[in-house]
Amino acid sequence: MRIVITGAAGFIGSRFVEMLVASDRSPYDDIVIVDALTYSGRRENIEGVLEDPRVSFVQGSITDAVLTEEVLRDTQAVVHFAAESHVDRSITGARTFFETNVIGTQTLLESARRHDVARFVHVSTDEVYGSIPEGSWREDHLLEPNSPYSSSKAGSDLAALAYHRTFGLHVNVTRCSNNYGPRQFPEKVIPLFVTNLMDDRKVPLYGDGLNVRDWLHVDDHCRGIMLVLEGGRAGEIYNIGGGTELTNKELTYRLLQLCDKTDASVEAVADRLGHDRRYSVDCAKIRNELGYAPQVSFEEGLAAVVQWYFDNESWWRPLKDAP
Repeated sequence: MRIVITGAAGFIGSRFVEMLVASDRSPYDDIVIVDALTYSGRRENIEGVLEDPRVSFVQGSITDAVLTEEVLRDTQAVVHFAAESHVDRSITGARTFFETNVIGTQTLLESARRHDVARFVHVSTDEVYGSIPEGSWREDHLLEPNSPYSSSKAGSDLAALAYHRTFGLHVNVTRCSNNYGPRQFPEKVIPLFVTNLMDDRKVPLYGDGLNVRDWLHVDDHCRGIMLVLEGGRAGEIYNIGGGTELTNKELTYRLLQLCDKTDASVEAVADRLGHDRRYSVDCAKIRNELGYAPQVSFEEGLAAVVQWYFDNESWWRPLKDAP
């Protein structure tokens, strides 16, 4: 069976492929990685899995209909990670986010429909829900995105669900909380702060630092996606969370402690435009239907990730030094 995984040279996608290759339950003997290798997709992330004869790599953009038509021929499943995903970049350059996240997703969906792909998992984000002062979002909550990034992802979610309702494509949408783990691009908060601290640089804390996020280890996220790929009901949305809510200030001070730094390394900066105050997803649906539960404790996971950046400077240093 053939599976196509888009964006699989990135942080989450590359880990998903590693776990899929290592699984003794996977029915897929033809695993195709599709990635445009833009700034955050790196061939180094997939060199290990490309040694497996079941895995092949196609470089290209999901906005290219000729490419998606060719790649999805005789394909049974698609897991769609490919996206522009950094909120700050979306504020300064929104067009690319809508081109990739909305038009690219629709292009992929159309090819999946034409080739009768049996299962299509669209990987999204909790940011499409907006901000919630208390409680947690269920999957049927109104979408209220507040940034160009999250609004482009909301558009792609709706496109995916429309292809199920209109054409009968077996689509699932997953919405995850904030991921962390090895090989995360150093523009994201945890690798940015750790690598700054390693260089004795300040870490920028937005506003009052009291914005709240739920943290999810990349391995737990990938386990949740696999459960949805295997058993998700057609047309359904599944939240995937980690169960650890922290303010950005609390996260910062945990990182300071792990890097043996003091609060003198913290620099208060102006708040991000449209900064959502709190995210929190209700994971009862995926837990009750598919048996999902996070397995990586945040304390152990965060310590291991910090150590990974200390041990792998050769991976992140070129990215920090690049223009």
